[in-house]
Amino acid sequence: MELVGIAKRKSAAAVAEAVRAGLRRVGESYVQEAARKLPELEALLAESGTAPPRRHFVGRLQRNKARDALRLFDVIESVDRLDLALELERRAAATSRTLDALLQVDLAGEPSKGGVAPGELARLLDACGKLERLRVRGLMAIPPASDDPERSRPWFAKLRELRDALGAGGAELRELSMGMSADFEIAIEEGATWVRVGTALFGPREAA
Repeated sequence: MELVGIAKRKSAAAVAEAVRAGLRRVGESYVQEAARKLPELEALLAESGTAPPRRHFVGRLQRNKARDALRLFDVIESVDRLDLALELERRAAATSRTLDALLQVDLAGEPSKGGVAPGELARLLDACGKLERLRVRGLMAIPPASDDPERSRPWFAKLRELRDALGAGGAELRELSMGMSADFEIAIEEGATWVRVGTALFGPREAA
């Protein structure tokens, strides 16, 4: 299991401190914020001779932000539709690079959240499997909000079951990105390989 430190609305200095302390993966939710912050983060880490972290994008991604996202991030955790996957593939091919991705699944059918419906997941995965530059490494989900972390458990279990069922069909999906500050311990118990922790790591977020 690896920790992805969610740095939304956190300063580059705060993130650099966490990376120097051992954080190996940093997540951002907004492309524009990351475009401002990540170059400063790299400069701060270079000053101390610290290796940069792997950079994850975890927010909803619009197609018109695909080029910038490809430039800024190593992993896109929120691929949820074919047109976005095709755009990322096209941009990656233009720059002769490959990009790791997760397919985001909307387990509870919440209109306010991104994600492919579970019933459409296999079709999207099959289409992405034909791409050369976009490499799907696993699944991601955000369960419905709740004050009780235990209520997240069935959703985490469902994502694991989806992953395992696809794996039984031949798909190689190692990663499960699930769990945040309030419920990451439950997610780990249910098989998370990446947990996305912000507040528990960096403290309360600054006002937008």
